[in-house]
Amino acid sequence: MTSPQIVWLRRDLRMADQPALHAAAQAGPVIPVYVLDDERAGDHAYGEASLWWLHHSLENLGKSLGSRRSQIVLRRGDAPQVLAAIADEVGAQCVHAIRHYEPWWKEAEDELRDALGEDQKLCLYDGNYLLPPGAVTTGSGDPYKIYTPFSKSMLERMPPRDTLGEPQTVSSPDHWPESDNLADWNLLPSKPDWAGGFREFWEVGEAAAHDRLDWWTDHVADYDEGRNLPSDDITSRLSPHLHWGEISPAQVWHKLKDKRSDGWKTYAKEIIWRDYAQNVIDQFPDYPRESYRDYDERTLWRNPNAGHLIQQDLECWQKGMTGYPIVDAGMRQLWKTGWMHNRVRMICASFLVKHLLIDWRFGEQWFWDCLVDADYGSNGVNWQWVSGTGVDSNMFVRIMAPLTQSVKFGAADYIREYVPELADMDDDCIHDPPDDLRGDYPVKMIEHKAARERALEAYRASKT
Repeated sequence: MTSPQIVWLRRDLRMADQPALHAAAQAGPVIPVYVLDDERAGDHAYGEASLWWLHHSLENLGKSLGSRRSQIVLRRGDAPQVLAAIADEVGAQCVHAIRHYEPWWKEAEDELRDALGEDQKLCLYDGNYLLPPGAVTTGSGDPYKIYTPFSKSMLERMPPRDTLGEPQTVSSPDHWPESDNLADWNLLPSKPDWAGGFREFWEVGEAAAHDRLDWWTDHVADYDEGRNLPSDDITSRLSPHLHWGEISPAQVWHKLKDKRSDGWKTYAKEIIWRDYAQNVIDQFPDYPRESYRDYDERTLWRNPNAGHLIQQDLECWQKGMTGYPIVDAGMRQLWKTGWMHNRVRMICASFLVKHLLIDWRFGEQWFWDCLVDADYGSNGVNWQWVSGTGVDSNMFVRIMAPLTQSVKFGAADYIREYVPELADMDDDCIHDPPDDLRGDYPVKMIEHKAARERALEAYRASKT
């Protein structure tokens, strides 16, 4: 009997185009293992929204494996130690896994190599990105830091690798290691159950990801203009499925690659942005925690930990009570659904760091806790882009005007959906309601002109 093959699952929760699972299934009986390693990521341990998605994604993958008379072994603890112990228990000579680029997972891969016995090995595969981080380099062989030349080089190397189907067979071992019960992990909220909006908004799992891709195939042509219109929401909503590996970017690319629309060209560059973010954290592992550019942080940012009034400003932003309807609609959509329209994400992020002058890292952490697609690389890169502190970023002095953005991109119906106290206002008023018509809705925390002048002055001071 061939020795069992362990598949270490992380953010790769799918059957098809899963190179680690595919290789393991060809080599022998398969033992898929998911280890909930709570401590390793530190301040980037999964937030509540991510845990909600994780529960349902594991549940769905478990059903898919169950139809093959297989299962997922669930354990909680230090991933390298748990995996090494299981390998010893079942006599496995190989642990198969898809590479991950978060610094804690790279560290765990190194620790697992050390923890395995002399006759055991860790086999790593690429599969979560179009190309492995570090594969696309400049003429001098260095990794790219700037997105535009990176994207151009990526496009020259597309399409990506061919995709893999589901394994034809997934053999089971003679002996299954003990497994935790998923329900006992208590990943779902109960007291209170705040996830009603999540359940209404999302279908989770590999089948749901492909259903969404089928839908997107018919709508991607409208993306170039529609991506900026939150009331219409012509976006793929594939980001959480990609993040959790319920579908691979190679599968998405091959499904859409024959499209000739401007919408597909724009969307293709956003898939490449996802690769770009991984290349950034591969070069700068602490990027979501540390600004890339030099400036006087104490001069530029108002620190919520330094005073209760600044903390109140942060909380108003978090709760969607800033007095700017487009900002508040976005923040409330985030809380209700675990997701936010991409144009509105930029508006809300810009408001925090430029109107309120609050350090981008407080926003990064809030999004990390609240997003179902919270990704270490993408979240950090996007926040540093907005704040003007990144290796490739928008200039700080370019300050988005939320009221202008709201009108320009037709956000009236979006505001009505997520800010119900303004639902009866007509389009002329709803973007910037007069103070005497706001009722219980708050007045603006700060006027745009005053916020802009304050931000520019703080920026000048931080550079002297």
